[in-house]
Amino acid sequence: MSTRLYEHPIFLEHVTPDGHPERPDRMRAINVALGHPNFERLDRKEAPQANEDAVLLAHPEEHLFAVMRQIPEEEGEINQLEADTYASAKSLQAVLTGVGGAMAAVDDVFTGKADNVFVAARPPGHHAEKNKAMGFCFFNNAAIAARHAQKRYGAERIAIVDWDVHHGNGTQDIFWDDPSVLFCSTHQMPLYPGSGAKDESGKHGTIVNAPLSPNVGSDHFREAFKSRVLPALNGFRPDLIIISAGFDAHHRDPLAQINLVGEDFDWATGRLLEIADKSASNRVVSLLEGGYDLEGLAESAGLHVLRLMKG
Repeated sequence: MSTRLYEHPIFLEHVTPDGHPERPDRMRAINVALGHPNFERLDRKEAPQANEDAVLLAHPEEHLFAVMRQIPEEEGEINQLEADTYASAKSLQAVLTGVGGAMAAVDDVFTGKADNVFVAARPPGHHAEKNKAMGFCFFNNAAIAARHAQKRYGAERIAIVDWDVHHGNGTQDIFWDDPSVLFCSTHQMPLYPGSGAKDESGKHGTIVNAPLSPNVGSDHFREAFKSRVLPALNGFRPDLIIISAGFDAHHRDPLAQINLVGEDFDWATGRLLEIADKSASNRVVSLLEGGYDLEGLAESAGLHVLRLMKG
């Protein structure tokens, strides 16, 4: 497998208040993990910065402008957009570079430059609804990537698989009534943001939620994947799989109570690669979402990327 990595130093310059879990050290931990000799074959590129109009693929203009108005002008200043979502002077550049990396990853897998791509960007995106920034997220990178694949490459069926421990309410909101996008999510419930029940299935049955109870581990996660996520994917036969790759279901993570280990993310990645091989010409785009314990994040992201490289 040819695997590309998008990264950029701007992701370190999105600054949050002291003690906030979504912090620049997350990027440093991943950079250290992917600096191991096991990753010498990774095709490393700097993520390009998208223009502001790219956001309009998944969000209305008024949401873009609302976020832009909240970006502080002065270095060192931090503005609060929402209960737990903050912006600093370089945040818009970081967010647009995350969007650009996601779109470039789609370009790569459709033009044959890579079989799969991991975009190591922050802040995350999957909580961003059509009209709302929330949960550390400004714009929904996965949704923008999906719309880009449709608009540029005519992709007819796109699957977004979200294994972040928090439900991807934003992605669900954006694609609720869209039969061309399958959204599958495993997540802890009850937990922030409070959505993601099994009976939330969308207008066309293309929303597939597999909630997990607190304190369960690998067996329950893998069973949810086998019983709900994989059958939905096999039936849908996507042209592209986008992974919202949050690693906060790791047992070390402080924001939830699911007890996964790094090998669970390796296993889940392998199952998605098998489906991509069958229907999507191996096309997989993986976008970093959560993961707030640095050791758990580094271990899990490293095993995820190794599996992408091995196929």
